[in-house]
Amino acid sequence: MTQKTQTKASQSVMADLLAQHEKNFLPKPGELIKAIVISAGRNEVLLDINGTITGIVRGKELEDESGQYSVLKLGDEVEATVLELENERGLLEMSFRFAGHQRAWENLNKLKESEEIVACKVVDANKGGLMCKVGGVVGFLPVSQLTPDHYPRVEGGDKNKILEILKSYIGKDFEAKVIDVDEREEKLIVSEKAAWESKQKATLDKYDVGSVVDGKVTGVVDFGAFVGFDANMEGLVHISELAWQRIDDPRDVVRVGDKVQAKVIGIEGSKISLSIKALQEDPWEGVAKKYKVGDVIEGKVLKLNNFGAFVELDQNIHGLAHLSELGKHDVKDAGDVLEVGEMHKFKIVSLDPKEHRLGLSIKALHEKKADKPAAKQEAAQASDAEKKESADKPAAEEKEQAAE
Repeated sequence: MTQKTQTKASQSVMADLLAQHEKNFLPKPGELIKAIVISAGRNEVLLDINGTITGIVRGKELEDESGQYSVLKLGDEVEATVLELENERGLLEMSFRFAGHQRAWENLNKLKESEEIVACKVVDANKGGLMCKVGGVVGFLPVSQLTPDHYPRVEGGDKNKILEILKSYIGKDFEAKVIDVDEREEKLIVSEKAAWESKQKATLDKYDVGSVVDGKVTGVVDFGAFVGFDANMEGLVHISELAWQRIDDPRDVVRVGDKVQAKVIGIEGSKISLSIKALQEDPWEGVAKKYKVGDVIEGKVLKLNNFGAFVELDQNIHGLAHLSELGKHDVKDAGDVLEVGEMHKFKIVSLDPKEHRLGLSIKALHEKKADKPAAKQEAAQASDAEKKESADKPAAEEKEQAAE
């Protein structure tokens, strides 16, 4: 082979190598590549890719959800997404925004898996909760996921007042855990309560169902009272657990600031259910010594409803006069016979201390055989219905407020 031929062959090999080199380093649109900052201005950043290509990031593409590239300097290594292979200036058009979005959501998934507590800045509020920023991503913190300190306790569940309280948190930093991430739907849910539970775990572990706590009433709402105890712990005493007698308004029994003793009757996560009446003697245990079927007593009418009237025999014992027992003839409305607050005579037609039931009758006052099986059954059914109304309605109100 002649020298001329060898030279041409060497040039051909070199050209192939250079072509292959350029091919290997030629990026593709949508590709995430590493680069070095060679110029960092306010409106644009120039990047060097492998010493062969110059890229540019400018305008809205400088925005970075992960917050990693908010401040750049010469020589920093970065990652950017390729938008165009060549723009009007002959440069590779690139984006921190796309790359940052990917990094931000990858980081959120890691935070969810690790259950790490993170800083969450409140940027807005609506009636359902707070908009919080984790890094550069705005997520949602539902009202139900707030700690006791931040939960908006509003009498009657007034939505406007709830919103007013929530808006007062705008600009504040909360500690939270990431509990739900969906990049495709751009959904991020965080929980302040979950973070609080982690920090309070040692304290929570000190209590079991049956434990007795000394605390102070921190809030009174339609469905019960909140009691604070220990180190920033709080539990709810449902209206049905405040006292043995029937209660229509918790404010008739407790006030904010009252010192109380309560028994732990339920623990679910950070939700602690307490009972004040559980530490008090059940007045129904001795009711059979005071009252007997057939006794004629005088009681105070406490409440009228569509199935009869609740009557106070004494401070702790209340009985039910079913609608069918209010007169000789059919009574359609208890208000036609009785008035709330009035004293009236009744005959006891049924008594079940174990179930806290006592049936009363006006009709039986005029009958020789008052203790009819039907009367017993109707009184028991009405009592069951009233118990369900008493327990379910406040619970529904609590659930509705929490959902808001």
